[in-house]
Amino acid sequence: QVQLVESGGGLVQAGGSLRLSCAASGSIFSFNTMGWYRQAPGEQRELVAVITAGGSTNHAESVKGRFTLSRDNAKNTMSLQMNSLKPEDTAVYYCYAELPTSSWSIRRYWGQGTQVTVSS
Repeated sequence: QVQLVESGGGLVQAGGSLRLSCAASGSIFSFNTMGWYRQAPGEQRELVAVITAGGSTNHAESVKGRFTLSRDNAKNTMSLQMNSLKPEDTAVYYCYAELPTSSWSIRRYWGQGTQVTVSS
């Protein structure tokens, strides 16, 4: 059994910062790709940033230069440092992780989501 647990969401004023964390529980040795998605009301879920086991990152254009994704492979934890937050960053943020089960398949996991609200 595997669960992804997010923390760090909350209310912040525009220009402020938040740090989101995701921790895996259960019988997991390691993930390959991990990342964050977000979904605003009435909008599609979109990729925020992803990071591979080797530390290579990819950030959405809208957050480049403001958000920084990092991970601790040994602990299966991941953090998203969000700076210079804008009202349009308001969304539910979801932790995402992939675990290869074989050379042919990947198991996908999602957290329950944490609310980030940025006020004007």
